[in-house]
Amino acid sequence: MKNWLWGVLTGIGLTFFLFMLIGVAAFWVRTRPPEVHQNTTLVLDLHGDYPEQTSPDLAGQLLGAPDRSNFLSVIEDIERAADDQRITTVLLKPSELTVGWAKMEQLRDSLDQLKRKGKSVTALMATAGSREYFLSSVADQVYLSPVGVLDMKGMRIEVMFFKDTLAKLGVQADLEHIGKYKNFSDQFTANRMSDAFREAETALLDSIYGQFINTVAAARKRSPDEMRALIEENGPFTAESAQRSGLVDGLRYEDQILDDIKAHNPDREIHRLTFSDYSKTAPSEKGRDRIAVVYAVGAITSGEDRFDPLQDGKTMGAKNMSKVLDDVGKDKTVKGVIVRIDSPGGDAFASDAIWRDMQNLRKKKPMVISMSDVAASGGYYIAMTGDPVVAEPGTLTGSIGIVYGKLNLRGLYDKLGINKEILARGKFSGMDSDYQPYTPEERQRVQAMMQDFYSKFVGKVATARKMSPEAVDKVAQGRVWTGEHAKSNGLVDELGGFPKALEIIKQKTGIRPDAKVELVEYPRRKTLFELLLSRAQSSEVRLPIFVSKVLTAWKGIEKFPNFPSSFWLARMPFAFEFR
Repeated sequence: MKNWLWGVLTGIGLTFFLFMLIGVAAFWVRTRPPEVHQNTTLVLDLHGDYPEQTSPDLAGQLLGAPDRSNFLSVIEDIERAADDQRITTVLLKPSELTVGWAKMEQLRDSLDQLKRKGKSVTALMATAGSREYFLSSVADQVYLSPVGVLDMKGMRIEVMFFKDTLAKLGVQADLEHIGKYKNFSDQFTANRMSDAFREAETALLDSIYGQFINTVAAARKRSPDEMRALIEENGPFTAESAQRSGLVDGLRYEDQILDDIKAHNPDREIHRLTFSDYSKTAPSEKGRDRIAVVYAVGAITSGEDRFDPLQDGKTMGAKNMSKVLDDVGKDKTVKGVIVRIDSPGGDAFASDAIWRDMQNLRKKKPMVISMSDVAASGGYYIAMTGDPVVAEPGTLTGSIGIVYGKLNLRGLYDKLGINKEILARGKFSGMDSDYQPYTPEERQRVQAMMQDFYSKFVGKVATARKMSPEAVDKVAQGRVWTGEHAKSNGLVDELGGFPKALEIIKQKTGIRPDAKVELVEYPRRKTLFELLLSRAQSSEVRLPIFVSKVLTAWKGIEKFPNFPSSFWLARMPFAFEFR
């Protein structure tokens, strides 16, 4: 019996050792950088989303699998490839891109800089839409698969309204808003767009669509009017019709393109290297000066960061951000800070808490604000430090306004056979009750409180932007602007992406424009032990994509702080997107 037990334990130990050995071998193989040869063709396969900061991956840390690239790492690798003399040609293969238009513009700008440094860029699309074509249009030659489809037919915004749905449940959204265009509440109190709502969304659509048309028209050497008519009257396009229309230069498979590249190479030899493998090669030399990159990403909430299964990521908790900003301020090795914002806003008081911590940090370190896809409402609020603000033309920003209210659930309770009796002391003690709407006196008090917060929001913007409160109010009123229009209205300083923000922070810190710097990311990545501990304490569940898309429409209700009592929100609309 003793020998049998000893044999079992030995077998378990050997099995465990074998798994550890396999894990180490897999880690070594995966992390060993590939060799980059002369005359290398870099295959840049871009697909899906590229978040600002990726969530730590447990399996990746255990087995050595690479994390999903975050957006700035992709930009850095493209810039590195532009300076790499071993890479002569880039084969761009965009597919099923879901990044926002601001990130699309930054990606395209980076590829354009790569071309300017002498690299030949060829694009190959399979089934492509407006995003893929926008990116591909930067290439010297644009090809489509012989069985591909160019699914371009214009652009639209879709907005969901839930008033009638809530009514069927017996729920009334009793919401008030400050700002003519603060249309978040309209999605729950109306069943169609108001005139102001339609005006604002139409302006956003015209701005983004106009940027798209102007860019691809210039790339294909056509007038914007001609390109617009071609797309709107003839799309979507089969492979043959896309070629006849001059939207692509030919129909090719990847092996045919690689053969063409080889034929034009003096040595009749090329080396194919994937972008994921290239990202494992030695990075560019880091400089001695350190710049902190603080990611302010996600809907703004009070307290700790929270996991958001609908968006496959976290929220921005004010408590966590306070610690992050404090840590950056205490780091004596950091010369300057770039705060990278990708947030639609959220809890108004949490936004103010983060703004205050940002103000304290700017007293210790030079700072620049870099806006990504979205920096609106509370996301714009936290940017109002008085430091330079950089946005892409397609960034959604502004939305200076406030929403306050509650859900009246009395009808739902009636359907469920629930009855409430309320005993109260104080004229306004029942104001937050979910069993009754606001009385006229309560509504007046709510509006007065909202006006006070809105005035303070406008005041912070006026101070930071060096504008009068009256001038801010004219471009505020809850209206969402693209970066293009925000610049002309004085709400941002510069149009550009992260490289522009880096250029400005170098100026502010006295670093030479051409000097290399080390970018230090905050919040810092979790160690393997911290990751294991957080997973053990967490109930994080990622939903299937199709379920997530449906449930996202209901995020407005799910996100109401302190549901079902009242809430303050500095938040842009939840459920609209460009398609």
